[in-house]
Amino acid sequence: MYVERTGCNRRGAALACFLLALLAPAGAQEPPGGGRSSLPLISRLDGRDPLFLQYQGDVEYSRRRVFGRGGLPEGELAGDLTVYRYVPGEGEDLFSIAARCNIPYAGLATINRLAHPVLSPSAELLLPSMPGIFVPVEPDSGMERLLAAARASRGGVDLGLAGGRFRFFPGDDYSPTERIFFLNRGFRFPLRDFTITSGFGPRTNPVTGLFRVHEGLDLAAPMGTDVFAAEAGVVTETGSDPVYGNYIVIKHEDDWASLYGHLSRIDVVLRQELRSGTVIGKVGSTGQSTGPHLHFELRKSGKAQDPGKYLFRTAE
Repeated sequence: MYVERTGCNRRGAALACFLLALLAPAGAQEPPGGGRSSLPLISRLDGRDPLFLQYQGDVEYSRRRVFGRGGLPEGELAGDLTVYRYVPGEGEDLFSIAARCNIPYAGLATINRLAHPVLSPSAELLLPSMPGIFVPVEPDSGMERLLAAARASRGGVDLGLAGGRFRFFPGDDYSPTERIFFLNRGFRFPLRDFTITSGFGPRTNPVTGLFRVHEGLDLAAPMGTDVFAAEAGVVTETGSDPVYGNYIVIKHEDDWASLYGHLSRIDVVLRQELRSGTVIGKVGSTGQSTGPHLHFELRKSGKAQDPGKYLFRTAE
């Protein structure tokens, strides 16, 4: 529903006050019936949605407050923060949404606890009305720990936001180091030199002749070529399988996992902690294979993802 644009501080007490009831001080309980689902849901990012028009008004007001010459205290600025929900449509990405909302992508990324720019399909986003950085009180990824360490000596505003507790820094943005880390966040290729012989998606299996989804990449390389860990993590599984042959599974942050199959040799042990780029084995042709190559998979929360969308840097 549409609510007339008013505010909690100097603008009145309608939608913004309702939303700020969900942004209780850290440690406070959520209001009855509150939580993420109580936040207004924007259906489209254009003028045909009255809630988007309301949101645009909130953003304009917040930007004037944050970047004006008043030098207002962080706590007073945070009192104007409102939060909405939005489900991205096909073809939309973090950067296009940020531009449409007139909010720096760092604000969208941190309030939604994104470690990299790639959005999960149909994932609901929180849209803050105010530019700034949201640092979780309990960071659980490399990106969040970087944000927390850089702001350890600063105050920030404690917020009990639907979905977690944060320290909010109004008007803040990524530092150059944080921006590089965020934009290049991803997995390195597990081989230095290779030829992609089969991509992710439906295909006819060259061994069985059956048509099914290929859940990874096949990277052809000479027998015995070094295989690298695509990202830091812990070895959670090794073994031999009729299809994968000799294989390794590594668990990474943010519920990611990588799988390396058809190995001729495994050079790691169970529960071993690995750095990104550690040699973990050798290319082989074990299991269901027609020649020396590495079968490489990436899984998010147990679901196979196209590695090509996440492989941003090569092994060094």
